[in-house]
Amino acid sequence: MATGTVKRVEATSNSGLIITEDGIEYSFNRGGLKGSLTFDDLFGGERVQFEIETTKEGARAVQVCKVSRS
Repeated sequence: MATGTVKRVEATSNSGLIITEDGIEYSFNRGGLKGSLTFDDLFGGERVQFEIETTKEGARAVQVCKVSRS
């Protein structure tokens, strides 16, 4: 799984953007959130883990979930 930070969430378009520590940005959509995570739980700045899926439009984040704090 990759790790990054939510850069922005756009509820009107049901999408958002995650940036990794090395500066790569991955888009995600409402359907890419995992489990009980909802757009209402994301405001930007949250640390998340995700899988990378390659589509004809490019790579995107799926199975997005918050990083557990220990």
